[in-house]
Amino acid sequence: MNSFNDIGISKKLDFPRIKKLLSIGVFASIMHLIADFILGWGVKDESKTGLLKMISAYTKTSDKGIFIAAILGLCGMILEGLSLFGIYRLMAEKSEKCAHNYRSGILGYLMFGACGFHVPMCGLTFLIKHDVDPTLVVKYSKYFILPAIILFTIFFLILSITQIIAFLKEYTPYPKCAWIFSMPIGMLIALVIGVTGNHPFMNAMFCAWIAFGSLWMFGGLLLMLRKVQIK
Repeated sequence: MNSFNDIGISKKLDFPRIKKLLSIGVFASIMHLIADFILGWGVKDESKTGLLKMISAYTKTSDKGIFIAAILGLCGMILEGLSLFGIYRLMAEKSEKCAHNYRSGILGYLMFGACGFHVPMCGLTFLIKHDVDPTLVVKYSKYFILPAIILFTIFFLILSITQIIAFLKEYTPYPKCAWIFSMPIGMLIALVIGVTGNHPFMNAMFCAWIAFGSLWMFGGLLLMLRKVQIK
């Protein structure tokens, strides 16, 4: 169990393949971002509270829009998860331990991100939009959506913490400062923008916090890659 198992993904520092995976990650993040902007573009109902208040901004989206947002986000998050193997390759050569942990995070992102988090939230929006009993909606979210979100969060933390440690300890060819191009930093930027007011753009950014974090990460690492190769 302690021996390195790359599950068909080479740990060799192959810059052309890493660049390709990071580029796919940027494309996937944009797809995911568009999905969340379609879903989140609206104004919250200030008379409501909690989950119902947050999702009230999304209920302005048409049924067709919710469906498109679900499919685009589904494809985007799956591609994001697969593209994370580009970052896995960056650390696998110097730290097998970090690579193992990061791979676990990737698998969790793939298992619980799209089908456990994104699509069910689109489904929840659809139910609320069509006036399903709010008490039943909240109970449904606790029973069938919250468990997947908790699991997604656990694996996401493993993924993000491992990546930050790998960059700070220079287990990758990038300089230490590249740790800033991690998903939590981009997500924090999106959340800060999202809480500045009850306007369509701010609410869309709040909805797209994971997508924006992904774009921040893949885009930043891709932009730095050329300098890393030259070094």
